[in-house]
Amino acid sequence: MNNAGDGISRRSFLKSACATTLACTLAPAYAATMERGAIKKKIPSSGERLSVIGLGTSRTFDVDPGNVAQSPLVEVMQAFFDRGGQLIDSSPMYGSAESVTGELLKQVNNRQGLFTATKVWTNGRADGIRQMQQSMQRLGVARIDLMQIHNLRDWRTHIETLRDWKAQGRIRYIGITTSHGRYHDELESILQKHPLDFVQFSYNIANRSVEQRLLPIANERGIATLINRPYQRGSLFRQVRGKALPDWTAEFDCASWGQFFLKFIAAHPAVTCIIPATSKLKHMVDNMGAGFGRLPDEQMRRRMIAYMESL
Repeated sequence: MNNAGDGISRRSFLKSACATTLACTLAPAYAATMERGAIKKKIPSSGERLSVIGLGTSRTFDVDPGNVAQSPLVEVMQAFFDRGGQLIDSSPMYGSAESVTGELLKQVNNRQGLFTATKVWTNGRADGIRQMQQSMQRLGVARIDLMQIHNLRDWRTHIETLRDWKAQGRIRYIGITTSHGRYHDELESILQKHPLDFVQFSYNIANRSVEQRLLPIANERGIATLINRPYQRGSLFRQVRGKALPDWTAEFDCASWGQFFLKFIAAHPAVTCIIPATSKLKHMVDNMGAGFGRLPDEQMRRRMIAYMESL
């Protein structure tokens, strides 16, 4: 459900945008703002603060768990934490991603602020409990910070279990997710009727439908938002292929097209955390750069939209 968005198109963009080395991705604005810390947003139901850039694991972490210790993913995960990252989102739907995440967490240093998020993706109470217990084992944690109902699957059953587990302290927050627009009407109804801590859905500069109802409802109801598919499955990079980053993006400390797309999302007042997925170190460093420095104001966001629509 998270957008990997890390294909050949992005590699070519980073090369053309002075990002072929790790040093190049550390643009002056990013390097300076690192000293002030990552941008964090509040979880409305608790006041706890989360770094605005998280990490998705769909596709990118679906690899052999037995080879993780020697995997480049160790450096990717370490870069995430070194740059203030906290929330890692996974799911039993993502193949071996939960197990790989758990193994990676054993390899990295300085996991301060780790916020684990995964999902229940099955039918029935008993199978849901079994799957959630398995997720805790795979992630290597005694308590999961956020448990979400994946793609609304059997949500009426699971929401009761999640409430019970939260009351018992086995999970800290409960949520629900979708990456499919066809579920938005049902999701809207659920958000209006049920007390949830988080909701996850797709949102990016080319797909802004959630601005009409879901983001305002989340804001009104005090529900934190996780944003998946921030790069529209990589199509945003294809749209700006061969285009130089406009000079005016320096006004919000933007050093790459990836940061352009992420900062647009992060600037929305109802957005809590964005979860791009990547298995590339340079992409991770670039993604995390979006969580530092200034964010565009509403006037600038409109300019960003107009620019993309002119291409």
